[in-house]
Amino acid sequence: MSAKFVQNGDTIDYTPVAATPAGTLVKIGDKVGVTKLDIPAGALGAVAMTGVYDIDVSALAAAKAVGDDVYLTSDGAVAFATATGSVKFGVIVAPAASGATSVRVRIG
Repeated sequence: MSAKFVQNGDTIDYTPVAATPAGTLVKIGDKVGVTKLDIPAGALGAVAMTGVYDIDVSALAAAKAVGDDVYLTSDGAVAFATATGSVKFGVIVAPAASGATSVRVRIG
């Protein structure tokens, strides 16, 4: 069996059905990435599959600690516990206090 190098894999090609703004969490199979730039509907664009991002969330009901898992729910919301249809996409890398509206997450 042989393999031919194509790309690093930090980003992958993605063609959305609908226009997708930069910074959007995108579920691709059982993985989640972040769009790097605006991607028009039907156009090829890049989705980051690794990295650390500040991700907007609803005000946290409880503080989050480094190492806490982060999920994308089936309806596109960020969650901190697994649920049917959710996909784990990263871990918290900086503490977030109760009431915070963003969390720092390492995706991948």
